[in-house]
Amino acid sequence: MEDLLVAVLIKDFDLAKTRLSPRLDPGQRRRLAERCARVVLRATTGNHHRLVVAGSRAAAEVAAEFGVEAHVESLPAGQNGAARVALDRALQDRLGAVVVISSDLPLLTPRVFATFLAAARRRSVPAVFAAPATGRGGTNALYLSPPDAIGLHFGDDSLRKFAADAAERGIRFGLHRSRAMALDLDEPSDLERLGAAG
Repeated sequence: MEDLLVAVLIKDFDLAKTRLSPRLDPGQRRRLAERCARVVLRATTGNHHRLVVAGSRAAAEVAAEFGVEAHVESLPAGQNGAARVALDRALQDRLGAVVVISSDLPLLTPRVFATFLAAARRRSVPAVFAAPATGRGGTNALYLSPPDAIGLHFGDDSLRKFAADAAERGIRFGLHRSRAMALDLDEPSDLERLGAAG
């Protein structure tokens, strides 16, 4: 087993994708969130430890379909709170690295994820390596070695904040440009990008 934890952050499906409400009704948004979570869980299999940080029991049940342990948040505290659960687990288990990845990446495949992981593992420790989101300054996947190499800054303009934190600590910050990892489903225009991608 690799010295690595891959943590998939899955929100409560009933609360996910609210910004898509102009295009999708609540049932459609829930089904889309569940489908994306399964895509990411399927893509992140490998010889490493895995954890789902789940915002609901329903999200934990999807993790169980893939044999992945789930930590159900009693009081979800956003993406940084969920990521903190993952980092704490990696530190507790004395693992050398962690990947925190969003569950809403509909184009992610095992090959795409393996390419990201291989590029991250080639970096000298300490390492910070990120896959940016399309056009919004966000971060869809973050590799940290060690797991507490920098702080957590998910949210608005997170990519710049991660880079600045790494620079302050003298850690080289790397970017992984991947069309498949860049497309998340946050805005109605993302549905159009997904359609264009086939």
